[in-house]
Amino acid sequence: MSADVHRYCQERAAASGSSFYYSFVFLPLDVRRAITAFYALCRELDDVVDECHERQVAEIKLDWWRAEIGRFAGGEPEHPATRALFDTTQGRAIAPTLLLEIVDGMAMDLDYTRYPDFRSLRLYCYRVAGVVGEIAAAIFDGARSEHDRDIRRYAHELGLAFQLTNIIRDVGEDARRGRIYLPQDELARFGVAEADLLNGRDTPQFQALMQFQYERALACYDRALATLPPGARRAQRPGLVMAAIYRTLADEIREAGFPVLRARVSLTPLRKLWLAGKTWLFP
Repeated sequence: MSADVHRYCQERAAASGSSFYYSFVFLPLDVRRAITAFYALCRELDDVVDECHERQVAEIKLDWWRAEIGRFAGGEPEHPATRALFDTTQGRAIAPTLLLEIVDGMAMDLDYTRYPDFRSLRLYCYRVAGVVGEIAAAIFDGARSEHDRDIRRYAHELGLAFQLTNIIRDVGEDARRGRIYLPQDELARFGVAEADLLNGRDTPQFQALMQFQYERALACYDRALATLPPGARRAQRPGLVMAAIYRTLADEIREAGFPVLRARVSLTPLRKLWLAGKTWLFP
């Protein structure tokens, strides 16, 4: 039974095609199983809102997941992802309150399709990415260290950088689904109308807005890497792999002229693997 739930998570992670998968390949088996199970759980939660077109159905499913996290805390999870997570030492150490924060972040997508300012957007990013980063960093760190506080700061800053990169990459796709994650006050400041995003109008004003978003994301990457203690870099190599891949993606989007209203920019699997190997060997 244990092998079945881990196989489920492995297939779930591989099928997603996400860049995160490339940061797992070099890990020892026990750590790889824990982070893969956690990633699979995040995918399950993410899909609730993305795939449920009726709000009531999504709310019922999220409530089920809240109850499932309670069962996880009590040692009796039911879903393959939570069962696999509980089957690992690192997974059992995860505070259920952090998992509930992620569910609350997913629930925000049911209530908010716009964010008035970066402060309100940052709460969303904290829940869906910062907390994810904190849990992942703890899984990689294993025994913990005297650098716990700095590692948590690093993880939250890096999670924010990843989420901001996702927002840049998915501007057009999100707009077509009725969601705009770019803060409303920044749209106004740069003279970009919602109609520009919804209709795919790439204007000089839009280019300036995206340059501003790109520079904010890069500042987050810089702060994250500056916060990570040198003695923790080896344990946190998976996160550094992701940073290399995502920062390269952000650079590619900028160099291509931010074509994000009409196209989705991505890196090839071979390039991701090359970045992963290079970063793993020289963190």
